[in-house]
Order: sequence, then structure tokens, then C-alpha cells
Amino acid sequence: MFDPRSLLLTLATLQGAQAWGSLGHATVAYIAQNYLDDTTAAWAKGVLNDTSDSYLANIASWADSYRATTAGKWSAPLHFIDAEDSPPTNCNVDYARDCGSTGCSVSAIANYTQRVGDGRLSAANTAEALKFLVHFLGDITQPLHDEALDKGGNTITVTFDGYSSDNLHSDWDTYIPQKLVGGSTLSDAQTWANELIASIDSGSYKSVAPNWIKGDDISNAVSSATAWASDANAFVCSVVMPDGVAALQQGDLYPDYYNSVIPTIELQIAKGGYRLANWLNSIYSANIAKSKRDGEIMVSKKDVDLSGRSFLPPPIPLSDAKRKRAAAGFGCNHRH
Repeated sequence: MFDPRSLLLTLATLQGAQAWGSLGHATVAYIAQNYLDDTTAAWAKGVLNDTSDSYLANIASWADSYRATTAGKWSAPLHFIDAEDSPPTNCNVDYARDCGSTGCSVSAIANYTQRVGDGRLSAANTAEALKFLVHFLGDITQPLHDEALDKGGNTITVTFDGYSSDNLHSDWDTYIPQKLVGGSTLSDAQTWANELIASIDSGSYKSVAPNWIKGDDISNAVSSATAWASDANAFVCSVVMPDGVAALQQGDLYPDYYNSVIPTIELQIAKGGYRLANWLNSIYSANIAKSKRDGEIMVSKKDVDLSGRSFLPPPIPLSDAKRKRAAAGFGCNHRH
């Protein structure tokens, strides 16, 4: 009998797991759409040339698809930051230690925050920057995208819901959320988003949601994104593997482990969408709207530094773990 799960596992192995999977990223995007100011939403629709009700959700996984191409292979390290800590004893993110010379999710968020609000860029580059931001603000809320151990959990073989060929990372990205929601279509994502929006507006998240964006500052994007990564990374010790790796490989992760992590997965998806909306609203009001009000003269595109090098931490000698990952190739072996 044909097993569709087997095909999904094969594709994940060949292409690398997508952070939160298409379901999670689209849910983050739908939540963000709900909290965007009308002017920000109109700007985003114009940048993306999409006036549908799924204008952010439609492109939420674009960065994963792009990374899988020859042209986009360079962007693979931008989907994560490898915290070289020691879970479950100690979890922490140190930007200077963990980002690396090829960049990471934190440096990428800083770079594309600057780019998307810079009117000197071409329409294509502005759209690319927005697509990257929508995706990376989702990536950074997934705890295993902020952890170096076992390549973010990609090499931790586990059994989930009867399938023994899973790895911990893909279960967090894809299979646990899909088990909860029951599918991975845009309609499924919209339904899940509506449930989480209700929790933000009037449910269990109402009192804590303002803290999710407290201190966020687009003028200091590295600091803000590092705080998001640190927030998610803490769950590696407390929720993802509180008893270490070996404990995860004893028996099936369903239903006990599944039930223990679902509240954190939903919390992190909700945070991602709420933060993304606030971030884009801030970019629009501080840069786009200001430029329109002030009638600023745009500088020639040739004067724009597109590299993002200024956001990278000072170079330090590569750790053994980073040296091995670089030698193996980020795209195939670090399945984020």
C-alpha cells in the first residue's frame, strides 16, 4: 500500500526539512496579516504584486524553495543560528560566537530589514527582502533553528507516531504541527492562525503578547533578533530535550512527548506572527511612510551595499563544529 508519509520523508531527506514546514510558515504569515496596519498591508501587497487574502502566506516558504536551487544555495546558512551551548544543562545564544562568517538568521534579519525599507533598491530586490523577512522571522522562533547540537536536531533519529525514520528537527518543523492541525494546506494554516489570533486577542496569550514585542527596535535589528533567538533557544533545554538526547530515542514520541511540546509550538508560532506584524509596521512607519512624507530624493542604486557585511560579528576562529559543517556543506547536511 502506498504510504504518503514515506514520500514526505524522502523529500525531506533530499531537500532538507523546512522550518515549521509550509504549514507553520503560512500560519505565521496569516497571523501577521491580521495585525498589519492597513497602510503596511497595502505596501506589502504592492511590493509582492499580490492583492489576495494570502499575500504573505503565499510567499512564506519561498526562502526554502529558493535555498534548494543552485542560485539560492548561498542563502542556506541564513535560516538558522548555531548556538554552541550545551543542552540540556545550559542553553544560550551568543551572536559573536554563534553567527559565523557566512551569516545567520540574525544577521539576515538585520540586513533585509535595512534593504526592504530602502527606496533605492529595485522592485525585485525589495520583494526579495520582504520574502526573506517573512520567512526568517518564522525560522527564528523554532527552537532547533537556534541550536548547534546534532545539526539542530537533524541527526537525532527518533520515532514519532509509529515512524522510526524521523529526525527530531523534521518532527518539530513539520510532523508534530501537521499531527495537531490535520493537514498542511493554506486553508489549514488559516484555521490554525484564527485559533491563535483568538488566543492573542482574548485568550491565554492576551496578557503576555505585549511582552513578545517589548524592546523590538528596527534600528537595532541585531539586538532584537538575537533576543528572539535566545527566547526560542531556551526551550531547547526546558522543552525540546529536557532529559537529553538519549531520552528522546527511547520509545515513540507520540503521544506523551507530543502532548508536552504542543503548547510551546503553538506559542512560538503565535509569537512569530505577532512579531512579524509589529516589525513590518515599524519598517513601514519609520522608513517607507517617512520617505513619502519628506519627499526624500532617492540615491543611485549603485551606491547601495547589498552584501549585509556590516551586520556580521567580528571574525573569530571557526569552532570544530562549524569547520565540519562548512566542509560538509550547509545546504545538504544542515537540514533547516
